[in-house]
Amino acid sequence: MIDLRLLREDPDRVRASQRARGEDVALVDALLSADERRRSSGVRFDELRAEQKQLGKQIPKATGDEKAGLLKRAEQLKADVKAADAERDAADAETQELLLRLGNLVHPDVPVGGEEDFVTLETHGTIRDFGAEGFEPKDHLELGQLLGAIDVERGAKVSGSRFYFLTGVGALLELALVNAAIAQATAAGFTPMLTPALVRPQSMAGTGFLGQAAQDVYHLDKDDLYLVGTSEVPLAAYHMDEIIDADRLPLRYAGFSPCFRREAGSHGKDTRGIFRVHQFDKVEMFSYVAPEDSQAEHQRLLEWEKQWLTSLELPFRVIDVASADLGSSAARKFDCEAWIPTQGKYRELTSTSDCTEFQSRRLSIRVRDGKQVKPLATLNGTLCAVPRTIVAILENHQQADGSVRVPEVLRPYLGGREVLEPVSR
Repeated sequence: MIDLRLLREDPDRVRASQRARGEDVALVDALLSADERRRSSGVRFDELRAEQKQLGKQIPKATGDEKAGLLKRAEQLKADVKAADAERDAADAETQELLLRLGNLVHPDVPVGGEEDFVTLETHGTIRDFGAEGFEPKDHLELGQLLGAIDVERGAKVSGSRFYFLTGVGALLELALVNAAIAQATAAGFTPMLTPALVRPQSMAGTGFLGQAAQDVYHLDKDDLYLVGTSEVPLAAYHMDEIIDADRLPLRYAGFSPCFRREAGSHGKDTRGIFRVHQFDKVEMFSYVAPEDSQAEHQRLLEWEKQWLTSLELPFRVIDVASADLGSSAARKFDCEAWIPTQGKYRELTSTSDCTEFQSRRLSIRVRDGKQVKPLATLNGTLCAVPRTIVAILENHQQADGSVRVPEVLRPYLGGREVLEPVSR
């Protein structure tokens, strides 16, 4: 959530942020009104309680008509205090409810617009010319079937659409990717973490995934637990309700977990293969830093993602995501999109978001710097979303006979294999 003091001092900035997100600007005025009622009712409650306490000291000393008058006033005060307390609680609840609906403040450098209004910041690698090489590229599913690596038919039989099995070298390729990604993150100073896949509502809400993203979340009603769509959630909630000493920052974690997404609103999109699925594994970077260091950390996370994709020898581009496509927690987000030959376009493989103080305020995570205690900043960055990375590797490194060249960085984790060979033709 944002700082209420900032909202009061510069409401136009918050309105501009809401407008850039394509979200309800009227929410800002509703929140200002609720906050004013919360503060004024709090003042009235404090004044009435102070009078009530003063009266409590006077009554034992009074006699006769004076005491009768004080007792009558005490009865009225009791009712007034109760009413003021209820009014304060109601205004506070309304303020918090509205505050949780408000997105993070969009960074001023973010391009304004929707999904297609991103700005390309840089491109890396060379897109292969398969025509010049003399063959038509196969898509990842055809390659996966040739390699005995992907089985979507039995995935659908067992679990339904958008589920799959990784088999044989497909399973080995996932394990190689995860181990290589964790190795890079560990070398960069991240603490490896295996995180829970089920979290409580306060963890999910605290990271901002029960707002606009709620339709993509799986909820277990009987247990009131949520399946995470990313290990960002448990990593963000890891220090919930804690105060961290400034000399411990930055704290960097690399979480590995299964991820679950309904993919609501994606009906008919990417239905072939394993690009858009309901369950997948992912390695996620997560950082806790001082607020003044968040932009520099954001660039560092992006550089680690670029290092990873470069090591996989994939052509990719970096985009500055437009304001209406950010997600409620992010002030700014960079995506790294790999080239997918059979689609003839770049598709998102990794992303990194600067969430500034938004999540830490919701999760009550603070930093102690000397005598000052204040919210810190949180950031996240996908290092390896496994299925999409497999898609990119198979399609970009395929050879005319249906085999797939293994990027050098993965070879130590695949027993030294340089090529994945077809098992059926």
